[in-house]
Amino acid sequence: MKVLSLAGEERKKKILDLLEISGKVKVSDLAENLKVSTETIRKYLDELHQEEKLIKVYGGAINVSFFNEEPPTIEREIIHSDEKRRIGEMAANLINDNDVIAIDDGSTPLHLAKSLQKKRNLTIFTTSINALSVLIELSQQNIFSGKIIVLGGEINTNHHRVTGGFTMEMLDNIYVDKYFISADGLSKDYGITGYDYSKGQVTKKLIEHSGKSILLIDHSKVGKRTNYKMADFKDIHMVVSDKPH
Repeated sequence: MKVLSLAGEERKKKILDLLEISGKVKVSDLAENLKVSTETIRKYLDELHQEEKLIKVYGGAINVSFFNEEPPTIEREIIHSDEKRRIGEMAANLINDNDVIAIDDGSTPLHLAKSLQKKRNLTIFTTSINALSVLIELSQQNIFSGKIIVLGGEINTNHHRVTGGFTMEMLDNIYVDKYFISADGLSKDYGITGYDYSKGQVTKKLIEHSGKSILLIDHSKVGKRTNYKMADFKDIHMVVSDKPH
């Protein structure tokens, strides 16, 4: 039986109040503010993270809605577009006819979707509204054959992706041969990171339900850490990038 400490619950509420004001908090500042040890603060942050009330990051935490650093979809499609096109083309060579795959949202996986011409009898799951449009167009032109399945859920209109509880429920019953992942940061120390908590939850579930997880990432994101850890480095079977690292 779990026994709740009134003082502990009050401190956690104070942490959430501070997050609401500033969007992010540091372990050291919280320990000083609440007159407890940094170990106690980390325990509170762990509990609040498990309750999905905040997102733990290195040295502190951020508000679940604190994702204003991720560029919108249109902007991301312009940045390093040539590199992303080459990554998408390389990744397409990893796909065999009859594969069951999942394609992440993001500008780099979008180039993968554009490179699936002449592939036969694929089954594709995607959370990307843009990738869905590309695949429909390829199918209508008779240069792609297979099933296209968009994962249902809440639409993020800034980033043209689907996430949320309904998406997670669908993923409980889906298994794929290969999952092509996008991320905002890749680091040996911090793993695979992103800005969006909801997207991160989808990524974690799909990694669990895929035979191979393949990260598509351009050089500008390598060595970078962003807000939310989506996976450990060891969870990824392959990284496709425009430069060796």
